[in-house]
Amino acid sequence: MRGVLSWFRRADNALLAFDEVRRGIHAQAQRDGGLREVEIDQIVGSVGRYRDFDRAFLPRQVQTQDRWESVDRAYLDHTELPPVDLYKIGETYFVKDGNHRVSVARERGQSFIDAHVIEVTAPAPVDSVKDLLDFIRDQDALSFYEKTRISEQRPDARIELTLPGQYEKLLEHIATHQWYLGIEEKREVSYRDAVASWYDRIYLPTVEAIRATGALRDFPHRSEADLYLWITEHHWYLHQAALPKGTELKELISEYADEHSERRPNPLSVIGRIPPVTAVRRRVSPRREESP
Repeated sequence: MRGVLSWFRRADNALLAFDEVRRGIHAQAQRDGGLREVEIDQIVGSVGRYRDFDRAFLPRQVQTQDRWESVDRAYLDHTELPPVDLYKIGETYFVKDGNHRVSVARERGQSFIDAHVIEVTAPAPVDSVKDLLDFIRDQDALSFYEKTRISEQRPDARIELTLPGQYEKLLEHIATHQWYLGIEEKREVSYRDAVASWYDRIYLPTVEAIRATGALRDFPHRSEADLYLWITEHHWYLHQAALPKGTELKELISEYADEHSERRPNPLSVIGRIPPVTAVRRRVSPRREESP
């Protein structure tokens, strides 16, 4: 039934293959995560049996019936079963050993299962299957996280761009910030320190101002990182055009949203087809940071 429904909905009903996901998201380092309770809904794949079960861990192969029923009888007889072995990538889990135990537990409505966990380090933040698949498809985003290693220093950082080729601009911002930071501190600043400083002093304050003004409502198909890029380039242009002293970032963001809102027709730019900042870039050279 689930297979038929997934076919009609054109949705993928298969478990994820651990080795393919690990390679796709460039996960490398491993460490023992110990024994813990794991939420069964977070188990999304398997190492070797991903073809034998669907996404809900229901059996897909008739030949697994005997094994499945033997595990089910053990549950009925209250026989103590050993913990399963799982790999963990972000907040998702993959079965190394114990696929049938996971399957039976889930079918019986069990929410958690005891597991020995091996944590696999990924460069990008992963909270769900969607994150895994998005990063595998978007290698630019994955390369940005690998280059900056920002998740190691700022685990809550989520920097998502909706347009292609934009992560390179963020790397340029960080490199420019590193240069100015070295001048400010009169020393050579490591790239790692520059990434953390850029995030804390440049990126995050801009994003917090975007949230405070509610500007993202005017760009329903874009992200906070998109607005960060557009607004910083817009800010540079306004600075070149004699920006009045005392102008606050929130004020700039509100003015930008009013002028370039994707919710309202704007004769000055072809919103939806060309990013709003394109109109600015026709008049100015690429932005360079004025101060760190």
